[in-house]
Amino acid sequence: MILTDLRTTAVMFFKAAVAAADPKLSLRRALQENPLPTNDDGQIILIAFGKASVALMEEALNHIPAGKTYKALAVTNYENFQFIKGCEVHASGHPVPDENGASAAIRVIEMLKNTDENDYILTLISGGGSALLPAPCAGLTLQDKIKANKILLQNGYNITEINMIRQHLSELKGGGMAELAQKSTIQSFIISDVIRDDLRVIASGPTVSPIAPKSEAVALLKSRGHWSLLPTTVQATLSEPGAARPDINGMRVTNKLICSNRQSLLAMQDTAKPFDAEILNFGLDGDVADAAETIVKDIHRKLKNEAQALIWGGETTVTVKGGGKGGRNQELALRVAEKLSTIQGEWIFMSAGTDGRDGPTDAAGGIVDAGTIDRLARSGHNIKGFLDQSDSNSALKHSGDLLITGGTGTNVADVQLFLRIPRKAT
Repeated sequence: MILTDLRTTAVMFFKAAVAAADPKLSLRRALQENPLPTNDDGQIILIAFGKASVALMEEALNHIPAGKTYKALAVTNYENFQFIKGCEVHASGHPVPDENGASAAIRVIEMLKNTDENDYILTLISGGGSALLPAPCAGLTLQDKIKANKILLQNGYNITEINMIRQHLSELKGGGMAELAQKSTIQSFIISDVIRDDLRVIASGPTVSPIAPKSEAVALLKSRGHWSLLPTTVQATLSEPGAARPDINGMRVTNKLICSNRQSLLAMQDTAKPFDAEILNFGLDGDVADAAETIVKDIHRKLKNEAQALIWGGETTVTVKGGGKGGRNQELALRVAEKLSTIQGEWIFMSAGTDGRDGPTDAAGGIVDAGTIDRLARSGHNIKGFLDQSDSNSALKHSGDLLITGGTGTNVADVQLFLRIPRKAT
């Protein structure tokens, strides 16, 4: 097997990870266990939002009982947009919210406000929902939210911390959807894109209770030194005591996880033959530089004199230091390539987002090998300069190591893979 084959094999692993997170199959199983109501009272309202919402909605519509009155609305990112018969579909911005997302949020709010106790609401939630469905609180503009979100993303806040703060800036997040329709029965089926599958974090928890009160969000921002960077309107909103949202436990709300990163990692392991495969971490997180150190230590610790596959999954963070372009997966791949130059034999390392989009780029991530750093050097570039500018996308473009897949229609965080074939003794 030659190095090109290792790259092809890595892409096969990635496809297996994505296939295991198939939204339609996951929802089909869930609706077989929890079928939609068939009684004549009220209507069924289907609301899907996130990067998997098109597939989820297509499957959900197949389960509407014959003759049952329903309304359906889906919100997804531009790359995954498709028309769906019998459903109103909106496309909006990700990772930066936009006016189309705000308009979609207004439609969702209208639908929820007009429900009554006889209605059954099915919400289909997947990763990306926070950005795709922005609903600024009174006193805030969409630009206020965009600026606050940018500050959080560029300064290394993890997804739990980001969503803890965003929940208090939104009409829909942190249980807001459930509060708007609290007279109705709500069933949420959720695909997780976060580590440890905390339902309060996924898409900022629209049908669950908030992660923490405003006071904790304020304390976190002040302790990191970023409070003063926020728009004054955001500071005012977070500083207002305000009434806490009702406890979701007191409502007719059921939240059920139907798919997560774990299934994708297990699928990669099943795909691994003839490699000796091992999953080393189901929850890789933290700063991308620290994660790279962890991965490299894992690799050195686990090296064997046989074909092997090492697997990780999770979601890291990046502290943006310059004006470059990249994402957490591309930077992780680049940092690992820099540190693995002494590994013998043929090897590759892949880090990729299961949604097919890493940060504000068209790449899913990167696949690097023993020649990555040399190829950069031969093209007249220095890896340190790229890392100092947070410009991993340009670096991997120069070395020919970008993984570009297009949108996958799902999102269960990131996967990492190390494949190696030892050098034969001569």
